Amino acid sequence: MRIAAEHSSDAVTAAIGFFVKTGARDEASKLMGVSHFLEHMMFKGTETLTAEEVDLAFDSIGAEHNAFTSGEMTAFWGAGLPEVLSDIHNTLADILRPSLRQQDFDDEKKVIVEEIAMYDDQAFWVLYESAMEQYYGKSPLGHRVLGTPETIDHMQRDELSSYFEDRYSADNTIVVLAGNLDFDLMVEKIEKLCGSWQRTGATRNYAEVIRNKGVFEKYIPDLQQHYHLMMMPSVSFQDERKYAASALAAILGGGDGSRLHWALVDTGLAEAAAASVDTNDEYGEQLAYAVCEPKNAEKVADIMRSEMSNVVDTLTSDDIAKVVAKAGTAAAVASERPAGRMQRLGSMLITSGQYVSLEEELEAIESLTIKNLQEVAEAFPWDPIFEISTKHD
Repeated sequence: MRIAAEHSSDAVTAAIGFFVKTGARDEASKLMGVSHFLEHMMFKGTETLTAEEVDLAFDSIGAEHNAFTSGEMTAFWGAGLPEVLSDIHNTLADILRPSLRQQDFDDEKKVIVEEIAMYDDQAFWVLYESAMEQYYGKSPLGHRVLGTPETIDHMQRDELSSYFEDRYSADNTIVVLAGNLDFDLMVEKIEKLCGSWQRTGATRNYAEVIRNKGVFEKYIPDLQQHYHLMMMPSVSFQDERKYAASALAAILGGGDGSRLHWALVDTGLAEAAAASVDTNDEYGEQLAYAVCEPKNAEKVADIMRSEMSNVVDTLTSDDIAKVVAKAGTAAAVASERPAGRMQRLGSMLITSGQYVSLEEELEAIESLTIKNLQEVAEAFPWDPIFEISTKHD
């Protein structure tokens, strides 16, 4: 098990997180949603704590705590005053060896199916999940993080347990800490509670990413607005060009002041329009989307393509300066609190295994040039290979 920390004696809080390299992309199709299901089960109790006592263990010391599952990882974390960091660790280490009782498993199925239904009421989420499934085809990269009602309903407790035994191993977990802490002391405490965790040799399948091309429609009943999503390949998290790619995406569709905002939102043609880069473990995607009235759908889509094709040729030094300042501020603000630094550190190490300091990252952003953005756009052009939009009655 790897343990890493960013220490600051000036910080007034401390944070710890357990990051497991397992997510929706690591699941068998019939077990889609098992990683997220396990996240729920961690808080249902252990051999020493009931579900109520797990919540009380955090609340009684005033600690923040949460967990999340993505296509790439599952993480469990807590933050509080430095003197309670050991207590936070004790509870996290305990819940990461859950009881996985059959009754808890059966009860939690209903909760997750309700959660899926809640997201099914969000039009963009429905469109995005449909896009991922069609874009990646049978690849696990297209798996839904929550799973489907069918995969959750058919999942067996023993299947979930086997997945846990394989993926939640010492060699597939990284513990990260940040803030005002005694690193050597925390290593001792982690070793005491987690030193018996077994290695399993869990690995990730890095099969070639196959992307399906085409233009598709998705019918969503009773929908008043039109949603349009475009996708194309981009840089991976490991690629040093990710800063240039993200900067170009911000210029194109990073909120107020971006090209898509001025062309679509400011003109009243669309309610929302944005572009982004998703950098993942050994692959990445560029996305652009807009929300508008159905009568404006064709015009909005044409303008999106026009702005994407022209963004490189119209870059200015002012564009670079604005996006660099905005990105630098966002990175700094997100990392001001130990909890933010802990999450940045954990996500970075579980994805690439390589450490890059915040200062190094800011330096990379601040050194970007127009040429850097032109080069990454040549390698990964903003030319959609996949489009999906909502179909209306």
